[in-house]
Amino acid sequence: MTAATSAPATPYDPKKKPGYRLGSLVPPEQRRGLAELSDRLDLDSGDVRAKRSAFWAMLILSGVIATAGIVTDSTATVIGAMIIAPLSTPILGIGVGIVTARPRLVGRSLSYVAVGLLLVVALGTVTALILPNTASVLQNSQVTGRTSPGVMDLIAAFATGFAGSIALARKDLGDVLPGIAIAISLVPPLGVVGVCLGAGEPSLAAGALLLFGSNVVALVIASTVVFFIAGYGREAVQVRRELEVERPRRRRAFTVIAVAFVIVAIPMVGNTVTATLASVWAGQVRTATEEWVADTPGATVENVSWQSRDLMVEVRSPGALPDVDDLQDTVDELIPWSPEVVVLHTVGERVERASE
Repeated sequence: MTAATSAPATPYDPKKKPGYRLGSLVPPEQRRGLAELSDRLDLDSGDVRAKRSAFWAMLILSGVIATAGIVTDSTATVIGAMIIAPLSTPILGIGVGIVTARPRLVGRSLSYVAVGLLLVVALGTVTALILPNTASVLQNSQVTGRTSPGVMDLIAAFATGFAGSIALARKDLGDVLPGIAIAISLVPPLGVVGVCLGAGEPSLAAGALLLFGSNVVALVIASTVVFFIAGYGREAVQVRRELEVERPRRRRAFTVIAVAFVIVAIPMVGNTVTATLASVWAGQVRTATEEWVADTPGATVENVSWQSRDLMVEVRSPGALPDVDDLQDTVDELIPWSPEVVVLHTVGERVERASE
């Protein structure tokens, strides 16, 4: 009686597998193997001690640099923090874990992201508590640009996530990773969260946290799509067959990231709609103000802007202005919630150089 023998396992070849469809985006000859990709994104495999020390050291330093850039309103400093920030590694590790059906990798990567979040927020909070005056900090461009994210921020995050995932899946695109690190802002929003919490502005902190959350969700979804189409899921299935390991289901993970996407997308769409309406209303109020001062000699409308839920109207004129109640009544008819109109009147007139 002849003993049955099993044929040796055939190494995974992305060129021959029907699940590999990225073609020229991830050419087979440039595609990283699953083992190499996992080693780059799993902080608890390979030289764990070196990976962890590098991750925490760079995270703390990037947090300090980002917070300093936010407080001093230095774009260059904040960009420096983006370049060295290592948070994208465990976030993309979540994508690998989902595609390869490795719940433990997903869980470990989530824990790194969660602890990193708390650490950077704590750095920002302590910094804000030390500062003698945070009013000017809350009004600088580093804060205001990250507290009301909209749809375009979400689109940019998805584009960056796809670019980063493709670059990691290929061996020849390592040079673009610093640019991708700049494009996907992870640590600076957390620094803004901490600074706003320390300054007693939880609503602004929530906006910055929404920006961070949307970036994380976009990275996870984009990496999951790219790594799945690039064949890493099928490669993982083949490895499990060789080891006779049961294949876990990924349906729950897909449901969770879909729900997370809806959670971050709804307020971002709301922010975009609100910003659009605010811009339209500000233009209408400017027109109404120009009509309001039309009979005032030398009066000009300098600016109309929002300050929280109130409208700031800046007018320059050599003499007195009409009754502000008339302008307020017009604004009440234009805008549903009847914001308070504050007129900043500068006495004077604009004098321009006569042309020769």
